[in-house]
Amino acid sequence: MTDYFVHPQAICETASIGAGTRIWAFAHILQGAKIGRDCNICDHTFIENEVVIGDRVTIKCGVQVWDGVRLDSDVFVGPNATFTNDRFPRSKVYLPAPIETVVESGASIGANATILPGIRIGETAFVGAGSVVTHSVPANAIVVGNPAHITGYVDSIRSAARHPQRRSPNDEEVVDTRVAGVTFHRLRSVEDLRGDISVGEFARTVPFVPRRYFLVFNVPSRNVRGEHAHLACQQFLVCVNGSLSVVADDGTNREEFLLDSRTLGLYLPPMTWGVQYRFSSDAILLVFASDYYDPQDYIRDYREFKARKGITD
Repeated sequence: MTDYFVHPQAICETASIGAGTRIWAFAHILQGAKIGRDCNICDHTFIENEVVIGDRVTIKCGVQVWDGVRLDSDVFVGPNATFTNDRFPRSKVYLPAPIETVVESGASIGANATILPGIRIGETAFVGAGSVVTHSVPANAIVVGNPAHITGYVDSIRSAARHPQRRSPNDEEVVDTRVAGVTFHRLRSVEDLRGDISVGEFARTVPFVPRRYFLVFNVPSRNVRGEHAHLACQQFLVCVNGSLSVVADDGTNREEFLLDSRTLGLYLPPMTWGVQYRFSSDAILLVFASDYYDPQDYIRDYREFKARKGITD
């Protein structure tokens, strides 16, 4: 007796299957595969030996999961999605070891998507149907197209409609956001026949005195910047030309801000996960930083970021 279900028309050669898992007709699972609890493996799936599948994973019909693929818990794989594990396949030519591909917890892959080998799809990311994923996908990102590109972030509320308003050009306005400590600023501006100016003061408008600044420009429109948090450094962002979107995330709440005017600023306190994307071709982003560059101040893994904040799923 087993505590999982295998359909009589399935071929299941592994005994490493968690309780509550269901394997349906015409699925074929090789001996070395490891499958977690409460999974649903649908018809006409094939799972090779060096595959690890976490708990509560759903694999819909017509999916092949090749050696080197790891699906963490709560992953959804849509019908006929395709995994690969060799960048340059040739008949009868074999790699010494499979290339690892990882789909992190809670991510979803839409029907007929193709996942190239050696990439990582971040937790709760969403791959749209029919997408061809050629590069790793950040945590929480939504990607579509061929090649797949980021079009948004899961559970991110876009705040373009909540631009800080000002009663007159000389006023500054600050809006609190859903993300802990993050504030959205309408900067003071002065219009003049001789030329307009936008003004801010350090330790007042910008809530710290910066030790460093940097400019981000010439970013291809489909590329993403940021994707990290800082342990101690504070940042203040102003788009001085063009436009871009910034996603701020405190591990619980996530909000997206459109910086499309040099009179808008966004303050990011320490321990805020930040992402910049949707750069216009002429975008120039100015960032003031409270500290000198220190590689030890960066957190570049979203799971580590949540763990440091004590956030568990």
